[in-house]
Amino acid sequence: MPSQLSMVTDTRFAAADTLADLRAGQLLDAAFDRRAAVLDPRDRRWTQELVWGMLRRRGWIDHLLAPRVRGGLARLDGDLADLLRLGAYQLFHMGSVPPYAAIAQTVELAKQRHGMGASKLVNAVLRRLDRERDALAPPLPSDPVEALAVEGSHPRWLVARWVARWGADETRALLDANNREAPLILRPWGVVREQLEAMLEASGVEVHEAPLVPDSLQITGGALLTSLGAFQQGRCFVQDPAATLVTQYAAIPAGARVADLCAAPGGKAVELARTASEVIAADQSEARLGRLQETVDRLELDHVTPVVLDAREAAQLGTFDAVLVDAPCTGTGTFRRHPDARWRLRPSDLAVMAATQRAILRAAAEAVRPGGLLIYSTCSLEPEENDAQVEAFLADHPEWRLEPPPEGSVPAGVLDAGRLRVLPQRHHTDGSFAARLRRGAS
Repeated sequence: MPSQLSMVTDTRFAAADTLADLRAGQLLDAAFDRRAAVLDPRDRRWTQELVWGMLRRRGWIDHLLAPRVRGGLARLDGDLADLLRLGAYQLFHMGSVPPYAAIAQTVELAKQRHGMGASKLVNAVLRRLDRERDALAPPLPSDPVEALAVEGSHPRWLVARWVARWGADETRALLDANNREAPLILRPWGVVREQLEAMLEASGVEVHEAPLVPDSLQITGGALLTSLGAFQQGRCFVQDPAATLVTQYAAIPAGARVADLCAAPGGKAVELARTASEVIAADQSEARLGRLQETVDRLELDHVTPVVLDAREAAQLGTFDAVLVDAPCTGTGTFRRHPDARWRLRPSDLAVMAATQRAILRAAAEAVRPGGLLIYSTCSLEPEENDAQVEAFLADHPEWRLEPPPEGSVPAGVLDAGRLRVLPQRHHTDGSFAARLRRGAS
């Protein structure tokens, strides 16, 4: 790490380069992994806090910056606007960074990337923000939905949808949930919860209860996951309770042959493998399946087989006792983990996703044997991707019916008319939806 303040740290270069990749259309996780590969674990964690945190608070930061940039942020080069956002986030949300360092580093970064004129602009704007920090109260828009969107740092069109569905108070709770850092949740494998807890604590990891799923564990302490003995020995894997609940809701019979479509990165396939005799885990992305293969190898799962396949061609796999369709979706239930998604999403994406989901659901149904199960799930909160898909499928396929899971499969509070509905603002997890559909026996 450079010692002179005028030298920009590797962490800030990695943050700026990650955001440049996002503007070019790449996804946050992949961009960050590539740009932060050279950082040690501590610096990687710091950079992740900066990038994820800025993206979560970007709407509010823009509200602070806009009146202090002549002509507004829209007139600036996209990279320069992101540098200002990173600097502002360090000023107001990263207590480990002294204000002088936040300003000086951002100014130097702007100078190196955009020249002296840009660095002077950054210097003036950030110094003014710092001077006025105790009196920062820019007026909110008069429109209550717009005001809520600004305060909660989400696009207005999404906030308007949620307010119409849940009201302002619950929507505010959802925005707050999306703006909190997502915890790391581990599932035990090959050991019981208490054994995993002991292994983690022996490694110096602080362990807490996880919401809704009693045998999962939430960990804190900043330890690098891949360095933990429990992880290296294949005694745990990462999975949010919202995803675990989908597989518990599915209630796959013991010994069943199961297909998991759109399976990568693979956590649900692992959960299904607890009771299934065989799991075919299919995904059209060979790169994403690589992560699943790593998990399969680490956990020594000899009955989980990754397969590169578009889910719309599911019939090629044959027929199964149960098929899980974890459909591609807008991901509005996982904004706390993927804060870039809220700014990337457009209203038209709902229709595009819905069309893809319909095609996948129809194809998946052909891979279910008579009398078998089809579980449709998403990590979306949007009705077009969830209930509307199920209702349309059942209307077109009278030989199928909605079948709630056996009693006690999941907590009653996440069931809604026989469907799984997990909401971040109510359940303190990611969001998820699932419907369990039974095919007629003949």
